[in-house]
This record gives sequence, C-alpha cells and structure tokens, in this order.
Amino acid sequence: MCGICGELRLDGAAVDLAHIVRMLPALERRGPDDEGTWVGDRVGFGHRRLSVIDLTARSHQPMLDAELALVFNGAIYNYRELRDQLRARGHEFVSGGDTEVILKAYREWGTNCPAHLHGMFAFALWDSARQQLFCARDRFGIKPFYYAPDTRWFRFASNPQALLAGGGIDPTIDPVGLHFQYMLHAVIPAPTTILRAVRKLEPAHSLTIAADGSQTLQRYWSLDATRPAVPRSEQEWVEMTHEALLAAVRKRNDVADVPVGVLLSGGLDSSLLVALLAEIGVGKLHTFSVGFEDQPEERGNEFEFSDQVVERYQPIHHKFLVPNAQVLERLSQAIDAMAEPMFGQDAIAFYLLSEQVAREIKVVQSGQGADEVFGGYFWYQRMLADRNGSRLERFRRYYFDRDHDEFLTMVGERYRGDDHTGRFVERHLDDALSSEFLDAVLKLDVTTLIVDDPVKRVDNMTMAWGLEARVPFLDHQLVEVAARCPPALKLQSYGKHLLKRIARGIVPDTVIDRPKGYFPMPALKFVRGDFLDFMRAILDSRACRERGLFERRYVERLLSEPEMHHTRIMGSKLWHLALLELWLQRHVDCAEGGAIA
Repeated sequence: MCGICGELRLDGAAVDLAHIVRMLPALERRGPDDEGTWVGDRVGFGHRRLSVIDLTARSHQPMLDAELALVFNGAIYNYRELRDQLRARGHEFVSGGDTEVILKAYREWGTNCPAHLHGMFAFALWDSARQQLFCARDRFGIKPFYYAPDTRWFRFASNPQALLAGGGIDPTIDPVGLHFQYMLHAVIPAPTTILRAVRKLEPAHSLTIAADGSQTLQRYWSLDATRPAVPRSEQEWVEMTHEALLAAVRKRNDVADVPVGVLLSGGLDSSLLVALLAEIGVGKLHTFSVGFEDQPEERGNEFEFSDQVVERYQPIHHKFLVPNAQVLERLSQAIDAMAEPMFGQDAIAFYLLSEQVAREIKVVQSGQGADEVFGGYFWYQRMLADRNGSRLERFRRYYFDRDHDEFLTMVGERYRGDDHTGRFVERHLDDALSSEFLDAVLKLDVTTLIVDDPVKRVDNMTMAWGLEARVPFLDHQLVEVAARCPPALKLQSYGKHLLKRIARGIVPDTVIDRPKGYFPMPALKFVRGDFLDFMRAILDSRACRERGLFERRYVERLLSEPEMHHTRIMGSKLWHLALLELWLQRHVDCAEGGAIA
C-alpha cells in the first residue's frame, strides 16, 4: 500500500525531477517506510512505500525491468498464483512481492493484464519501447488514481494534493462536480472531481497515453447482474456466498508479510469477519473499536455489541472512547487527510481510530461494501416498495440529499446549471444487464457510488496513518455471486439476509438481529454548542464570503436552525456546507498557485 505520482511530457521537454519531488510530501503518510524516484527520457515517477508484502529492498519502487518502469499502489491477492503461471511461461523473478508480477503480467498480456489481477490496485507503467504510459485502477476503485491532463504534460498521483503541489493546476471548482457533491452526499463519480482541472480514472478501466498525447480508455471488467439460467434455492445461494466470502477473507489475511487485524464496529459485517477468521484458524487476532459521546438523540458507540463478539472469540481487543472535545480539536486534521471533501461523519471516526490502530498493526480487514453488495440500507426497502414513477424518480426520492430546486437556491449564480446528477443516475439505472429495478440500483451503488463514499473514506483515513485497509466484501468474485442473486432474497430479514444466514450460530444473535447501525458520531449530525460555533466561524469567514459558493440567505437559514435540516439519509446539511468550505480553504486556497475559485 503506497502513494504514487508521475509526469509524462507531451511537449518534447525533459521531465524536471523537481516536479516529482514536490509531489512526494503530499503522499508521505500513505507510504512512511520508503521513498523512490526515477526519471526516464520523457517520463518521471515518484513513490512512497508502505511495506506489507516482501519487506526487502527488492520490492523498492519505482521498479524497473529493462524497457519497463512501474509505480504501484495496492495489493494483488493472487500474485503467488500469477507468479507460478508466469514462471511456467518463461518469465524470471528477482523479488518476492506483487509489484514485479504486474510487470511480468504486462509483458505476457499487454494492456489486458488488469483482467488477470485479483485485488485492489492503481498503477502506472511506462513502456519506452512503445513510448506509452499505461495506467489502470481496480474493479471497485478501492485504490485512487487522479490525473491532470494538459497539452504539455500528463500528471498523475494518489491524491489531488500531490497534483496541486506539482504546480500549474487550475484550482477552479467544477460546477458538475459540485452538483454531484450535494446530491449524492459527496459522491462525485469518475472521471469528475470537485476541481475542473483534476480528473480520476474510472474503476475497472485502464488508460493508455501515447507519445502524441492521444488517450485510449478501456473497460476491462463489467458486473453482470443477470439471473442464472437455472434458478437456485435459498440454501444454494447461502452456500455459494459463504464459500466466496470465506475465500475473500482468507486471501486478505494470508497475502501479507505482517499481521492482519479487524476494525470491529459492533455491526454484523465486521463481526462476521472476526467469526470467519476464527473459522479458518487465525489466532492472536487484533480487533479495534472506537466510540464517541452520546447525544440525547443517538448513542455514540456500539460497544455493547462489539463486546459480545470479543467475549465469544477472545481476540486481542483494543477499545477507544473519544470525547467530543477531542473530536472538535482533530476535525481539521481529518479534513487535511481527505483527498476529496467527504461528508460522511464516520470519516472522522475512521481517522481517529486509524491513528490508534496504526500503533499496533499495519493491515486490517474492514466491513465496507457489505450493505451495498447485499442490500443492507433502509432506502433499498423503500425504493422497492415504491412503484410510482420512473426508476430515477424512485431512486431520487429516497437517496438524493436534496432536490435540484433546493440546490439552485443554495449555490451562487455561477454554479447553477442543469440536473447533472439526475441525468447520470437515469443513464446508469437503464442497465441492460440488470434484470430488475433493484438489481440496477445495487449495481449502480456497488460499481459507482460506493467508490466515492465508504471506500474512499476508509482508504483516505487509514492511509493517513500508514494503515492498509482490506475490504473482503468487495472481492469481485463474491460480488459477482451476490449480483446474480434475486434482490428479494437479499432484502429479506430487513436486508443482508444471506449474511445473516451465514452468521447465525457463529455471531451472537443480538448482533445479527439488532437494527441496522452506522458508525455513530452524533455531534456532527445534531449540531449545537462548540460544534455550531466551529461551523459558523467557517461559513462566516472572509474566504467563504468572497468565494461566493453559497447563497448567504441559505447559509443563514441553516445556521439559525442547525438541528432542523437533514438530508433524506440523515446527514446534517449545515455540516455539508462547512465541510466543503473548510476543505477548499485547507487544500485549494493554500496550495501553490491556489486562488479562491
């Protein structure tokens, strides 16, 4: 797990190593163990390493192999099998890690090599013989890949902050990205970002940039949600899911040269991971839980449930309770760790938890993705029950944070425009490979929305402390099994029926049968006291007023009734405004060449 960056010159000029060096500090926390740079004839790479697989210098990056050079971030879970396969085809290896496997896979299969990789990855590979830069991102975008195209160069990095640090990037806000930001609770689907000059590679895609600057975007994997020709029984679906999930958990535990722990929230998903790791015989497992202060409306921790899992399996457990004063004190630091602005209150929770976890361990498994893959959210039930209107209308009523008309009253005049989000969602819900409406909803969530919501939050907040998070519920083979299962079966038992069947008898019943919980941080949902003062100061600041991003009348209404304005899935609209403004101040206004946009 690492941070990568680089630049390809398209104007014939030599790469300036200083540009690469300027980008690396923004990636340091992603890879605290090692640093490397390399400059070729018209391309330069930079790398920060977190040593997890093959801890020796033989896996140092950038990695060179004759005319090929590579920088890679991620983990390839089938790298041992691929190495054996490639050796049988005549390829020789000098390292024991997964990085070199990508180089040899490219030699063997060319630009089709990503389809052979099982794992999470983002990489860039320079082929000097063909004079082309080949870039790829994993099927669910677990690992980030941002880039800034220009007539003079093509620059890429693991976060936009590194791109901005390289200089020459226009920090203007993208109105389309802004619309996504406020309709889909900070989900901005690739290739768009909040900044007009910064793009991101779509999941399950590769991008080839030729010497003349021409680009070829290629999809190498699609999720097929069509039903099997022969219907399967419920028990068959349970057994298939159990087998695929057990294999996913095993791979993410075994493919590491350091111990692997679990982030234990107290919910079904992470509790099931602990149970399955026990099933495959993992001992001395480290587990980690975090909680926060209660508010009158909501509990701030789920210890009563995680404690039951700990009592049953007796892992080496670490439990942390964070007071509100510390949350407020650390908010700005957590926002500094955000590659893009993230509204989810659990981003702060993951940041504070990851700090503690990284003191004990380098790799953890986490339960992100289970709700999207197996139908765990309450809005799926509501969408399924609502038969009125188009697919878009049924989705919008239960998922969009606000209507387009409200967005037009919220933002300044120059940011108003069409219903970009509605058109995007409508296009994706009209999916020929999805048998039913809810199939299309779950496919949109799994392949697109999840990338820029829980998955991005976990990657950013764990990597901020040099901690690698692995998400077995997003194993593509497991997701393929789940996608073909009828949604009515997945949504039984108030959602995640298949997982509850698997968990019964190995996870405490009280954990299985409890109402769906979320990583709670009540102070960012029910805003009052010091948290209200904090957000008021941000939104009343000179930078915010001069930016003109928000209409003052809308801001004042939210500030006057901070606890009264929530989205359809119970996010604080006031926090949404304050978070984006503070992110812009700390990442864009302060960047080299940055200006109020």
